[in-house]
Amino acid sequence: MEKCNILGIQYDNTTVAKAAKDIYEFACSNARGYVVTPNAEIAETCFKNKELKTAVENADFILPDGAGVIMASKILGRPLKCRVTGVDTAKELLLIMSKTRKRLYLLGAKPGVSERAAENISAMYPGIVIAGTHHGYFKDDEEVISLINNADPDIVFVALGYPRQEIFMYNNYKRVNAVMMGIGGGVDIFAGEAKRAPDFFINHNLEWFYRLLKQPTRIGRMMKLPAYIIRAVFWKITSRKE
Repeated sequence: MEKCNILGIQYDNTTVAKAAKDIYEFACSNARGYVVTPNAEIAETCFKNKELKTAVENADFILPDGAGVIMASKILGRPLKCRVTGVDTAKELLLIMSKTRKRLYLLGAKPGVSERAAENISAMYPGIVIAGTHHGYFKDDEEVISLINNADPDIVFVALGYPRQEIFMYNNYKRVNAVMMGIGGGVDIFAGEAKRAPDFFINHNLEWFYRLLKQPTRIGRMMKLPAYIIRAVFWKITSRKE
């Protein structure tokens, strides 16, 4: 898969459909590994959180989730094809999995939410086999890994929020007998607990702004987006001088 280095992260320069197909084929090869979907907030955090940076860098798939990453790629003269969000890729992957009755495990969210997400996924994608679910409020990785492996899934959707989900996948991918994919708040969305932004905001790369309108307390986190863009501009200017 074509790679594109954006401020130190080697993103897959792909599309939602291609990424889902490649992840599916990777899982069908009985591989162990994981998928991350860094947006600008996560990418900016990587400059200060070395554990997160290591987890992101070692993923088998690094998908560009977020308008900030796409904007930075254009500033740097290395334009990525498009946003490849975790939720969109998960939906496309579920569609492919449903045709071959692949097994899915849901890990994350509050108690009871992953079960509702599983019910909704089963209704939307009848061919999917739900191997199991577990909430995200656990302290013992070993116990959860044992439950996952006993359920024998092909793919595990991990929704623990960043940086926890990325670090969890990095620390445990060699012991989990499946391909893990971080989807952030995706389990809440599948459960109907949260809604994605309206199409207008998504199509105009303003999903981040919609989230800010809905949750003004996110302003502190959102400041990482302009910081990331400024970093890209600064890198572009300084690299020209060299």
